[in-house]
Order: sequence, then C-alpha cells, then structure tokens
Amino acid sequence: MENLGIVIIGRNEGERLKNGLLSLQPYNVPIVYVDSGSTDGSVELACSFSTNVIELDLEIPFTAARARNTGFETLLSLYPNLEYVQFMDGDTQVVPGWLENAGSYLQEHSEVAVVCGRRREKYPEHSIYNTLCDLEWDTPIGSTKACGGDAMMRVVAIKEVGGYNPHLIAGEEPEMCVRLRQKGWKIFGLAAEMTLHDAQMTHFSQWWKRSQRAGYAYANGAYLHGNPPESHWVKESRSIWFWGFILPLISISAAPFTWGITLLLLLAYPLLVFKIARNQEKMGRKAREAKLYALFCVVGKFPQSLGQLQFHLQRLTGKNAQLIEYKVN
Repeated sequence: MENLGIVIIGRNEGERLKNGLLSLQPYNVPIVYVDSGSTDGSVELACSFSTNVIELDLEIPFTAARARNTGFETLLSLYPNLEYVQFMDGDTQVVPGWLENAGSYLQEHSEVAVVCGRRREKYPEHSIYNTLCDLEWDTPIGSTKACGGDAMMRVVAIKEVGGYNPHLIAGEEPEMCVRLRQKGWKIFGLAAEMTLHDAQMTHFSQWWKRSQRAGYAYANGAYLHGNPPESHWVKESRSIWFWGFILPLISISAAPFTWGITLLLLLAYPLLVFKIARNQEKMGRKAREAKLYALFCVVGKFPQSLGQLQFHLQRLTGKNAQLIEYKVN
C-alpha cells in the first residue's frame, strides 16, 4: 500500500498505544505518532517501533484537532506522494483487512473523501460505560454526514478544506466533514470491521465528563455551522437544552406556585426512555442493550447541558477552551 500513510495521536496511552502499533506491523506503511505531553513512556515506546514521532509544543493548548493536523503535515512532508491517510486514536488498533478494504473503496469512488467502518469497544463487558461506547460506535452504513476519530481520508480533500479546525476541543471530525460536504465530497460508512477501541471507562464520573464534552461539541458545532441548510447539530443542541435544563427548571421552580402539579412534567423522562428503548429494539438491538442505551441517553442530557453552558460562557467571556478529559491514566 504505497499510497497510504498512518497518523496516530495520543497521550499516556501506554499499553493501548503498543497494541495499536503492533496491529500495524504487518503493513509496510509510514506512520507518524503525535504525542500531547505523555509522561508514561509513550514517546519512547513509539520510537522503539521505528515510528516518526512528533511531540507537540507544551506552550500551546492541546487539542486532538491540532495533533491530527500536525501529524498530517509531518506525514506529507516526509512522504509527499501519499494519496490516503488513516487517522487513528492512540487507544485503538486496526482490524486486519480494514486498510485494504478502505483503500480499495477510495480508489474505486473518486467522489468519496472519507471512509469509515465499524469501531468496536475492545472490552464492553468490563463496565456498562464501555458497553455504552460499543453501542455508540454502531454507526450508519452507507452515505453519512460524519465520521469519528478513526477514518481513512483522501489527502487532496483534506488539503482542500484546510484540515481540522485546531481550536475545537471536541467534535473536530464532524466539523471537518461539514466543510468537506460543502465542497461536494462524500462521507461513506462501510459494512466492515475497522478498529478496536479501549476506552477503559469504569466510573460514572468518567461517563459524565465524556457526556459533558459531547454537549460542548454539539454547542460549538451548532455555533459554527448552525445556519440552514446545514443546521449542524442544531436539533441535538435544542434537545439538550430542553431536556437537560428548560424542562427541569420549569417543573421544579414552578412547583411552589402550582401546589407541586408541575412536578408531573418530570414523568416525561421515563416516557422518553421508553420511547428511545422501543425504537432501539425496532432497529434490532437486544432488549437489555436498548434499555441501557435509552436510560443513559436521557440521563446524558444533564451533563450535556453543562457542556453547552460551558461553551457559551467561554464564548461570551472570551476565555480559551479547556480540554474536558474523562480518562484516568
């Protein structure tokens, strides 16, 4: 695969990074690893695999988008004739056959800029939060609007839109996909296994932080591309505001003046859980998985609303965005 290169980003991924690099050993492709201030020996580990390693400047705030751009630029400076780049997070490993499948699809479909497949959680049984991640990774097959952190992309398309937005602390992939689609490019999801992801998310506090980050990303995306016809993440943001903030505020604050009658509005939450679970079962999910997904989808509105609020407060006060991290290294 002479026309393909790999960009991996990470910080303190340790054994997860090692597994990712091992999964790439069968392929004779150039690899750039971009490290964001690891203190666990990740840099030395990557060097031991004869990987091109870049350490980001500690004086500039870290973002995954900035790391991906740096890796992409470094890769092309070393190998300027590459046509495709597989982006990976440092906590993932590529599934055998994926690089060939994705590369072949891009070669056969010149209108497609990004191709992604099924990312799976490596240890979904370790916690309900890992299980939730695995359910989240089950994304649509066929033409789609966005991809995640793992995806194979066409070099010329990335160049055309100027890469990732380095100022985004989350949601950088869907945001770039918006700009790609505006240029006429397509995003496609293959019915193929792509990567294994190791979230190591075992505590409720981690899930809460991750959900808060998602809310922040929705707000940022809607702010950047919320105007029609794109209306990027506007519907999602409105849902978060309604269920995570407006409904409980009205219900609780008005309770003293309505003899508690407005508290009955809170019954809408179990009804929403039931509705989502039922829809998930119709899509083929097992009953237990559907109920788990639905419950946390609804509960997640509350940390997501905090993320939305955080974004808008930072925007109005002019403060720099701060990473919202959930991993315990």
